[in-house]
Amino acid sequence: MRTRSGESVGLIEVLDEAVERARAQVEEKNPDLPEGEKQTVAEVVGIGAVKYAELSQFRMTDYVFAWDKMLALTGNTAPYLQYSYVRTRSIFRRLGDDAPALSGEIELAAAEEIELAKKLAQFAEIVPDVLHDHRPNLLAAYLLEVAKAYHSFFEACPVLRAEGAQRNTRLILCEVASRVLRRGLDLMGIAVTERM
Repeated sequence: MRTRSGESVGLIEVLDEAVERARAQVEEKNPDLPEGEKQTVAEVVGIGAVKYAELSQFRMTDYVFAWDKMLALTGNTAPYLQYSYVRTRSIFRRLGDDAPALSGEIELAAAEEIELAKKLAQFAEIVPDVLHDHRPNLLAAYLLEVAKAYHSFFEACPVLRAEGAQRNTRLILCEVASRVLRRGLDLMGIAVTERM
């Protein structure tokens, strides 16, 4: 990457700029966060966005470096995946100390529950492929599919208003989605936060 003057831009400058831009977004979207947490979120999101932009592309493909696209909360970006993780954890934050032990029968009924469960079950298949072919972009594409399936599930299937086995099933799906997103991003060297 070069500046307009033709000089190369160092990685430190790119990361600093990413954190600064992420901090501006945090200030805009969640101004009530404590100062220390704002900075932590900005660092996690900014640095994650740069890493993901690089790792989500096939290594032999060029891409256009665009801050707005890289830091977007929608689409194929680290902030979108990190936000998806935060959304999974928000369910359990709302439950607080009332969070039940997750065990027992799982009863998948809604199409969105089934689709999310299928997608989550593929995690064990995708990781060896990523390692075998040295293609982190395969993991990025899979995590994007998980996030999309989770958002569809979240919109269509109320979790906290459900009761009995249905609630248990949906809480388990949220927990497993949380673990898959966190572990998948961790394999790419990308951190997550509990709030954004």
